[in-house]
Amino acid sequence: MKMENNSSLSQKKLNYQKDLEKLISTLSDKPSLLMHACCGPCSSYVLEYLSDYFDITVLYYNPNIYPQEEYWRRLNELKDFYTKFPPVLKNKIKVIEENYDPKEFYESVKTDKEPELAKEREKGERCRRCYEFRLKKTYDYAFENQFDYFCTTLSISPFKDAEKINALGMEIADKKNDGKSPKWLTSDFKKKGGFKRSLELSQEYGLYRQQYCGCIYSMQNKNI
Repeated sequence: MKMENNSSLSQKKLNYQKDLEKLISTLSDKPSLLMHACCGPCSSYVLEYLSDYFDITVLYYNPNIYPQEEYWRRLNELKDFYTKFPPVLKNKIKVIEENYDPKEFYESVKTDKEPELAKEREKGERCRRCYEFRLKKTYDYAFENQFDYFCTTLSISPFKDAEKINALGMEIADKKNDGKSPKWLTSDFKKKGGFKRSLELSQEYGLYRQQYCGCIYSMQNKNI
């Protein structure tokens, strides 16, 4: 009988949603959570789901979005939606807006040095790098402001790689591992009907749902 080595075991897919549910079942109070959000529709279900268990602040940091008009449309849609959404109002959820500097995105994905990445479908290496630099920014803000946890809404999309997102989140959090730094909140928010619920909420509130992820490459390659 062939034994599996540690590396193959570590590569097995984890049930991130089950891990999240297990954590929630152990909570006796509402720890603080910094939640990176990419847009209103993707954050809708996540806020509905998590706001009873966490004291949430939303971080809007998305310099990958192209063009600039699209960035402002998504941000304004998110802010307007939050003025009407009961979980936000009930729990007094705040929104932090980080700077919009597309240069940060291009420097992170390095498509100038590796032009082949510009033609990749979603979930490839370019997207992994995009997840990484936004999660690092989220962690840094959470660390500086003493949040208990940090996470992102990105895993709600069927076009995003939950394995890569969670691996990055855990890696970023584990670098400190001092018992005081914010912990990564594992998730696969599309599970248990999460993505479907986000569609329902978008329809209920008449939300603008973009037709591409956000960057110029996803816009150009969406029909590949």
